[in-house]
Amino acid sequence: MREEFVRYEKRNQIAYVVINRPASLNALHPAASREMGLVFRDFRDDAAVRVAILTGAGDRAFCAGYDLKAAAQRGDRAPAEDVPFGGITRNFECWKPIIAAVNGFALGGGLELVLASDIAVAAEHAEFGLPEPRVGYVAVAGGVHRLMRQVPAKHALGMLLTGRRIKAPEALALGLVNEVVAASDVIAAAERWAGLILECAPLSVQATKQMALEGLPLPVEEAIARRYSVYEKAKISPDFIEGPRAFAEKRKPRWVG
Repeated sequence: MREEFVRYEKRNQIAYVVINRPASLNALHPAASREMGLVFRDFRDDAAVRVAILTGAGDRAFCAGYDLKAAAQRGDRAPAEDVPFGGITRNFECWKPIIAAVNGFALGGGLELVLASDIAVAAEHAEFGLPEPRVGYVAVAGGVHRLMRQVPAKHALGMLLTGRRIKAPEALALGLVNEVVAASDVIAAAERWAGLILECAPLSVQATKQMALEGLPLPVEEAIARRYSVYEKAKISPDFIEGPRAFAEKRKPRWVG
């Protein structure tokens, strides 16, 4: 796979996806988003990797959103809607966990990538915001809808309607991120979360993510009664027997997935 805008590496069952446009604060144009889409589909389909860590190159920005300079040069009226921003903000179903390691600005589409991830850790200097209305755009890559679902409504609307930025401690208080660490520890913190995930049975993790997300808009009784495709696989997996057996034998389980 050609890596023009993204660095992609797989180690120890973890896929590392690094947006590699530091001169543009890792802002994305359609070509970069297409490349990220290919990368994340490879992650989704590769049984050898179980969790992804998404971050940005350098120490200034995770992703500063849509590349407005490139858009101005092309004369675009709005972000290209035929290409999902960052490859994961829409039209992407993946039950493997994605961890955002936010190493700086996460603005516009950058925050939308954080919102589309499952877990997020942030550097102390990271900033978050959806400033689209300030440049005549709207956060259409899931930002409006996911923010309303992930933080209290008044706080979400306060950010959405003003485009104001918040710093990492406030993002933690609102529940936008799971942890705030020193800038030098962001990847290590993401790897620690990934390690905890890797201790669990692969299909159990994927079934849990599917059930949590697909069941979210449903009434609780309906969500419980619903059939989930990954859980149906998990129930007949050898891991369903291995887990209790390893517990009884006081040893670490040997998952096969």
